[in-house]
Amino acid sequence: MGSNLESLSVESFYKSGEMRKHLRLKLIAGKGGLNRLIEDKAVNRPALALIGYFEIFGEKRVQFLGTGEIGYLRSLGKKQEAALIPLFEKAIPCLVFSSECAPLPILKKLAQKYNIPLFRTELKSRDFMAECTLLLETAFAERCTIQGTLLDIKGMGVLLEGKSGIGKSECALALVERGHSLVSDDMTCVRKLNDHQLLGSSPDLNRSYMECRGLGILNVVQLFGIRAFCPDKRIDLIITFVEWEEGMAEERTGLDIPSKTILGLEIPNIQIPVRPGRDLARLVEAAALAQALRGIGYNSAREYNKHLIQIMKGNGL
Repeated sequence: MGSNLESLSVESFYKSGEMRKHLRLKLIAGKGGLNRLIEDKAVNRPALALIGYFEIFGEKRVQFLGTGEIGYLRSLGKKQEAALIPLFEKAIPCLVFSSECAPLPILKKLAQKYNIPLFRTELKSRDFMAECTLLLETAFAERCTIQGTLLDIKGMGVLLEGKSGIGKSECALALVERGHSLVSDDMTCVRKLNDHQLLGSSPDLNRSYMECRGLGILNVVQLFGIRAFCPDKRIDLIITFVEWEEGMAEERTGLDIPSKTILGLEIPNIQIPVRPGRDLARLVEAAALAQALRGIGYNSAREYNKHLIQIMKGNGL
């Protein structure tokens, strides 16, 4: 079951690491309103609001004034305040304008009066809109935490699942030693990026660390170098380790790959029985490569089945 962030404080929008780094905001006025809440992941350009149309106004969104809006306000001369007051009275969370525009004194005056944070970004209008939209979509994305070890195997995000002690971390260690990258060990944070992609990452505390029974806590970056760790990865395949039992049903053809639902999305899910003598790392590597081929339209099991049917037809069977 996933959860969504329902709101983000303007202070977090201004000060949190990723947003501070990418949006490059400077607080101009309205410091007392940093506790206001952003409740929508979209960014609004209030062009229609400046001419008095508020029927479909996104008042819960970050408001952005670009060169067009600022140019229009300049053209109003002494009527600027009358055009802006209805906007500020809507209790918007904050207002941002671009470095391409010289600040209007009336904006600072009204921001102070209504306690609405006014920011200036160093980015151009187009760049700010793109960066801000992406960061807010990430912040508001549906998310969950699941038990499993995530790796980047030749560009494929593979999530290893199975009960505790079955060998997920040992398999992951063998794969890292072969040149693949660890994303998270044992617990994976999952975000739904859109209607067809899940992104997995590690909890901050566990980043680049893994636990192997008998060895303890290992730092894969210190052991294998920086290429051994990947900060996040799209989840393309789930592999579930199950204990082998005599007589259990095992997949022999791979014609039909079952799936598992995470945050409403279906992810291919392969079961691999675990028993002595099996090279799990090699099997996982092969499964990842086979899934990559299926992703571009080639299915070796179906190709073999088609070839077999053609031979049977040719022999009159």
